[in-house]
Amino acid sequence: MKRIFFVEDDLSLINGLSFAVRKQGYEIQTARTFQEALEIWKEGVYDLVILDVTLPDGSGYGLCRKIRETSRIPVMFLTAADEETDIIMGLDIGGDDYITKPFKLAVFLARVNALLRRSDNFNQTDTRMTSGGITLDLLKGEVWKKEKKIELTANEYKLLRLFMENSNIVLSPEQILSKMWDCDENYINSNALTVYIRRLRTKIEDNPANPQNIVTVRRMGYKWNPVD
Repeated sequence: MKRIFFVEDDLSLINGLSFAVRKQGYEIQTARTFQEALEIWKEGVYDLVILDVTLPDGSGYGLCRKIRETSRIPVMFLTAADEETDIIMGLDIGGDDYITKPFKLAVFLARVNALLRRSDNFNQTDTRMTSGGITLDLLKGEVWKKEKKIELTANEYKLLRLFMENSNIVLSPEQILSKMWDCDENYINSNALTVYIRRLRTKIEDNPANPQNIVTVRRMGYKWNPVD
């Protein structure tokens, strides 16, 4: 049975949509705040996430970024924020669909069904990425060097994944910074980026003083060198 995680603070909307979703034969788990959603997300396995943008203690955008750190599960935004910039931002940070309130229930259910069909394809794809002797478990958010698990912070993990997804491609500091957010949803500056790269090298390189994986390309930026 497909499982949906619905994050929304409007209790009447939760009750109405939960009833409709269950009639379709799906299970649904709900949360009403950012923090509650984070805790529930860590404990469950879902096929689709539906997020309100405005929550009492945070943003659905921020929650989507957290989810994208470890999962490629389809994400739908369901919100009254209908400005073009809001929609573009939601899709740019990893959302797969964006429905604005008010909406017709039949349209909502049709788009839920479409995303759940896509979730089958997500589940069939490879959930591990290996390069340069480093393995990322994309679902669990874990990093391994050969047989040893490496503990990374959230931003170190995002940085490593960005490098590995762009193997042998020189990334300028500006390109890297455009993809990086800190835990408070603020852009990371160039000084912080230098620190993150240095810390990441100490954790994954055999000799951080002479890095072989994360290579500095003078006057251009950095690139991931997939050496074994």
